[in-house]
Amino acid sequence: MQYNTREEAGYKVLELSGEVDLHFSPQARKQILDLLGQNHHLLVDLSAVEYIDSSGVASLVEGFQLSKNENLKFGLIGVSDAAMQVLQLARLDKVFPIHNSIADIK
Repeated sequence: MQYNTREEAGYKVLELSGEVDLHFSPQARKQILDLLGQNHHLLVDLSAVEYIDSSGVASLVEGFQLSKNENLKFGLIGVSDAAMQVLQLARLDKVFPIHNSIADIK
């Protein structure tokens, strides 16, 4: 897994790529929680994620819950087909705010 952070439209955007699995999900979790801990609204870009397992999904859920507790905005953008299949299987596609791009956020 690789990651990059940028700022756009009032959000921190965490771009994840590659495999977000048991080996790499602690890094994703740390980035998500650190950005939210700095009071940033956060979008996680999953467009380049080739594989995500339950540990990676758990990191997203933890970030989503923390954002709600802290009154911060949280969402997913550009979700790859592989990541979307996992989110749909867990029915989290109905829980997370999911957008095609930042431009789609109102």
